[in-house]
Amino acid sequence: MNYRALPSTQVVGILGGMGPAAGADFVRLFVAACTDHMRLLQLPVCDQAYPEHWLAQVPVPDRSNALKHPDSGGHQPVEPMLQAVGRLAALGARVVAIACNTAHAWHGALQQRFPQLEVLHGVKEVARDLAARGITDVGLLATRGTYDAALYQRELDIQGVRCHLPLQAERDEVMRGIYDGVQAGNLPLARRCFSEVAQALVARHGVPALVLGCTEIPLALQASPELEGVALLDPAEVLARTLAARAYAPLAA
Repeated sequence: MNYRALPSTQVVGILGGMGPAAGADFVRLFVAACTDHMRLLQLPVCDQAYPEHWLAQVPVPDRSNALKHPDSGGHQPVEPMLQAVGRLAALGARVVAIACNTAHAWHGALQQRFPQLEVLHGVKEVARDLAARGITDVGLLATRGTYDAALYQRELDIQGVRCHLPLQAERDEVMRGIYDGVQAGNLPLARRCFSEVAQALVARHGVPALVLGCTEIPLALQASPELEGVALLDPAEVLARTLAARAYAPLAA
């Protein structure tokens, strides 16, 4: 291997722990995105060519409950998130990705506290990606907190993409799939909950694509005959590609 041909990269960080399985899976997506990026730039793919990256996998209070009860004191997630980003900054991270959709409600607080690094906004990246692909209607599967904070609705509207939401009972079913399914290790239950709501959205609105707007939903919901012809967009994949591009940014500069 000619080490002089190795790309120049910058250190990046991943804010995980929301939940742990989703954070760990994001690392997998990031490594895959780095491989694709190197091939796109016709660079040698080898262990030494991957950027230095750190995962801060810390316990973070429930984001949906925090948004519903903003005066719950010690149960607010922003402080442990700030502490984790601080550790990533101390390790030299120049760019940080948040491996949780709902946690983007605190994006502004994280970016304000650490102006020396870039905190990527995954929801904005997804909205831009959909607009660039010419998709004008999507259904959204997400947490209660993400719906209530209008994280996706606002950014999709800016990009001219109509966002269709599940009914209240269907939103409860999505939360059941997250809490009693993925987080409890019961993937068959999670898959059933997510699939039923996804099918209902498609039947009601005829959307060509579904945004899986919680990092734990893609762990259980994949393409199936019931959703044939419907694109399932994993925001974590979009964010991982963006983080990979930033990691190799010195090379492109």
